[in-house]
Amino acid sequence: MHIILGATGHIGSELSRLLLARGEPLTVVSRSEDKLQALRALGADAARVDVRDVQALRAVFRQGRRLFLLNPPAAPTTDTDREERATLKAILEALEGSGLERIVAVSAFGAQAGEHIGDLGVLHEMEQGLARQPVPVSIVRGAYYFTNWDMALQGAQEQGVVPSFFPADFRLPMVDPRDLAEAAADLMTASEDRPGLFQVEGPQRYAPADVAAACAAVLGRPVRVEEVPRARWVETFRGFGFSPSAAESYANMTALTIDGTFPDPAGTLHGKTSLQNYITERCSRTPARPPHQP
Repeated sequence: MHIILGATGHIGSELSRLLLARGEPLTVVSRSEDKLQALRALGADAARVDVRDVQALRAVFRQGRRLFLLNPPAAPTTDTDREERATLKAILEALEGSGLERIVAVSAFGAQAGEHIGDLGVLHEMEQGLARQPVPVSIVRGAYYFTNWDMALQGAQEQGVVPSFFPADFRLPMVDPRDLAEAAADLMTASEDRPGLFQVEGPQRYAPADVAAACAAVLGRPVRVEEVPRARWVETFRGFGFSPSAAESYANMTALTIDGTFPDPAGTLHGKTSLQNYITERCSRTPARPPHQP
């Protein structure tokens, strides 16, 4: 039995569908009954559990042998670092005495020690915490998600503009979360444990200018990148409704992405979905709107 923690997000829901299609038994975990219904309909068992309830979560873990672990993202209106560290602490405690035989956990490119750096710091702590427990662990580090551009696609459709915290020509690893799910499914179902670090990105590296070009090709009209100056990052995140602490953490995480380094692409796994195909698919599902008129 597989246990899927984080089953209703982009990666977990796709992973659940992949495992069910392979005939694998699984239990999906969420605190939202509504979000569990779709996976129940596909044949999954479901457990409605708050991940902060250590005893209840451990009881679910004991029902399975292999765990997919994704620390739930906190709402950006909260202190995201504090909230995500709290859920991580509960999950790590629930692993004690769980009897699991394998863990596959999702992390991110650039995970590193630090305070007020968002997921990069919390996920580094997750990796370290998992390394200290006795169950074999496969860490899947994902590149920058294509889904992070979904809000920008709306701007491209309405105004012909893709807002970006990255410079227009800044190339960085990106990936479709569904390709991370494919990698996780292979690790979950492998006949032997495959502990270690697996870094996954798309077929090639892309820049915000590539996002704009892909949008323009789909929409049939010009689309340009509008860069958000570094001095306005915190202000812009606050404008999105982020809490002061979350805005600071996301700004610091963005700076580390721009100022840091990426792994050699020759040493990473490459998903099959291109940025262009992802954007074409997304735009085809979202009715095109006329450009904004002042």
